Amino acid sequence: MKKVAIIMGSDSDLPIVKKATNMLEEFGVPYEIHIYSAHRTPLEARDFAVNARQNGFGAIIAAAGMAAHLAGAVAANTTLPVIGIPCKGGMADGLDALLSTVQMPTGIPVATVAINGAANAALLAIQILAVSDTSLANKLDAKRVADAQVVLKKDATVKEALKNI
Repeated sequence: MKKVAIIMGSDSDLPIVKKATNMLEEFGVPYEIHIYSAHRTPLEARDFAVNARQNGFGAIIAAAGMAAHLAGAVAANTTLPVIGIPCKGGMADGLDALLSTVQMPTGIPVATVAINGAANAALLAIQILAVSDTSLANKLDAKRVADAQVVLKKDATVKEALKNI
């Protein structure tokens, strides 16, 4: 199975990224975490991206706040799918990171999830890997069924509670 890379612009992004690692672990997807900055360690970030495919990665998740150039810098140096997590913080409370991550020029796409949307970033990476991994696809199908059952149980609970009012 291919690995997923998670790159953070700073160790302060770890509490957000933890939601992605939890999801990857739930699905049994191997991953590595690294801290590279698009601005402070551009050569290391570039080298990682350039070599990611040959190092066994199938997707890259990049989490960064404020200027949030990390996902774009990584995507510029690989043709692997890159998923950006804009992180909350700074003066614009994450909106700046969202716009920086989502507004990539034609030819260098970055899939972008919600601000602090690490769990969805992991699920998207898993879906990408599941294109060629039936076992992973089956796990995704099972999760969707289980998630639906949770919602339906809550629906039944609310209906029952409201019946007595």
